[in-house]
Amino acid sequence: MTEPVRLAKRVAEIKGCSRREAEQYIEGGWVRVAGTVVEEPQFRVQEQAVEIDSSANLMALLPITILLHKLAGAQPVATANQRASDDPSGIRALRKHFNHLVAPAPLPPEASGLVVLSQDGRILRKLTEDAGIIEQELIAQVQGEVTPQQVQRLCHGLTFRGEPLPPIKVSVNSASDAESRLRFAIKAIRPEQVPGMCDAVGLKLLALKRIRIGRVPLGQLPPGQWRYLMAHEKF
Repeated sequence: MTEPVRLAKRVAEIKGCSRREAEQYIEGGWVRVAGTVVEEPQFRVQEQAVEIDSSANLMALLPITILLHKLAGAQPVATANQRASDDPSGIRALRKHFNHLVAPAPLPPEASGLVVLSQDGRILRKLTEDAGIIEQELIAQVQGEVTPQQVQRLCHGLTFRGEPLPPIKVSVNSASDAESRLRFAIKAIRPEQVPGMCDAVGLKLLALKRIRIGRVPLGQLPPGQWRYLMAHEKF
């Protein structure tokens, strides 16, 4: 029986390429060992069949961005088995897509809705440096009816930690004796300030959900699932 060797070494022998190029083939999901895709260059092989996809290429593995429908009370984490079945991106999911993901526009733990998880420095800078000008849309479910005076105060006149809040757009989406839904369109405040705003005007917040960041909507993404941000989508 042959001694185990690193998969990267075996691929380099098969392709006649450098060890680093072999690692890129493996990390790109192009290599199968005994019929199963293996993405770890350090994986040890002996006599198993090693196959390299005929369409394999050495294009750079670009950093990705994930759009997640976060559940209320859950951590914003994406795993391979949570991918939406109708993800239209066409991107092949790789293990490295779940490494080093950063959430540049987080939600409060009790909130649900759209969360961005990204490896892409351009996306991270955009959502961090331009946070004051990118509009976010949230739906707040509150107990009881909401008066015009409460809406007016939410739009302008509240403070947070002793500092006046900038004017924002708040409107009533639906209302009944039992509960109402308010639409918040915010730019210069953070989602975690919304619960305090509702409390300040005497409204009991029942649920908070973010449905849009900039020009990217949550859409029909199922709760708890995610999809890749597509190239044409811009915040």
